[in-house]
Amino acid sequence: MGERVMIFVDGSNLYHSLKAHFNRFDLDLRRFCNKLLRKRQLIRIYYYNAKVGQKQEPDLYQQQQAFFNGIKAIPYTELRLGRLVYTNWPSVPPYEKGTDVQLATDMITHAYKGNYDVAILVAGDNDFAGAVQAVKDNGKHVEVALFGKQNTSQELRAAADMVIEVNPRFLKDCWKDSSNKQMS
Repeated sequence: MGERVMIFVDGSNLYHSLKAHFNRFDLDLRRFCNKLLRKRQLIRIYYYNAKVGQKQEPDLYQQQQAFFNGIKAIPYTELRLGRLVYTNWPSVPPYEKGTDVQLATDMITHAYKGNYDVAILVAGDNDFAGAVQAVKDNGKHVEVALFGKQNTSQELRAAADMVIEVNPRFLKDCWKDSSNKQMS
């Protein structure tokens, strides 16, 4: 029996990182997570995102629902949804509420319950550094998968036991086979 692993994915960070660094979104999450896993035992994948407003953005809402259905179809995967807050739509873009706190809480709670040996965090926000430290202080290992240059997310890099650089070479066999580059 190898190390038990839980993967925590900040969906918004993943989406924006794919857009910024690769200009595409057609990542196969199952293949990506299998690569992060490196033949260790998967306990669960938690994918965090915020639901687009059906009234405010009906087309994007439909695309997102199809995307979420794909996430739910991956074995041992939980979709955790925060919400988007629309204050002065459409002149002001919505902001996410509740997803980061939910991710950090889940990562710490599962560590204290002893549900995993290694947490893999797919996120770039330095705000997660405290949660990473709390998990390490509970005797667990934390690997952080990061997009971008060495100078990004310094606090998160410092807190992690190991940083996984997500670059074109890492992702080469993690894309969906279709030529569709949208959120499908």
